[in-house]
Amino acid sequence: MTQVAQQVIAVADLPDRGQPLAGGTFVTRYWLNGEERALVLLDDELTGVWGEYGLDVPGAKSYSDGEANTRAMAEAGSEVAVKALELGAHIPSHLEGALLMSAKADGLVTLREDRWHWLSTQYSAYYACHVGFEDGWLSFSAKGFERLVRPLRSLPIR
Repeated sequence: MTQVAQQVIAVADLPDRGQPLAGGTFVTRYWLNGEERALVLLDDELTGVWGEYGLDVPGAKSYSDGEANTRAMAEAGSEVAVKALELGAHIPSHLEGALLMSAKADGLVTLREDRWHWLSTQYSAYYACHVGFEDGWLSFSAKGFERLVRPLRSLPIR
C-alpha cells in the first residue's frame, strides 16, 4: 500500500538541514523544473535490480528528476521502483545522488559506504547510474546487478 506523504512545505516551516522532515531527514533546498523543493532522505533501505538489462526506459533519462525516472522505471516493471513509490518516495536521480553525497560530507546524513546505491537515471538500455557513498563516485553499471536504494521525497516549497 502506498504511504501518504507530506506533499508541500511552507518556507517558514523548513527545519535546519539534517533535521527531521516528512518522515525522514531534510537534506537541502534545490530547484527542479523551475520550482524550489526540499529534498528529504528516508531511513528506509531497499535492495534490488534497477530493471531489465537491455530494456530502454525512455522516461528514466533525467539527470535531475528522480520522481519522473522512478515512475517510468515502475511502469517498465522495476520492482525496486515500485517499492520506493509505495513508500511515497522515489529513487534519487543523478543530481539528487550528488546532493546526498554533499549532505553526507557535511555530516548531515549517514549513508552506507560498503555497497553501491542505484540512482534512477538510466545511462542506456543496458546500464544505469549508481553512486558509492564512500567517496562520492558516480558511475554506471549493468541494470541486472542488485544494489541498494535510499528513497527520497521531494517537496515543493511554498
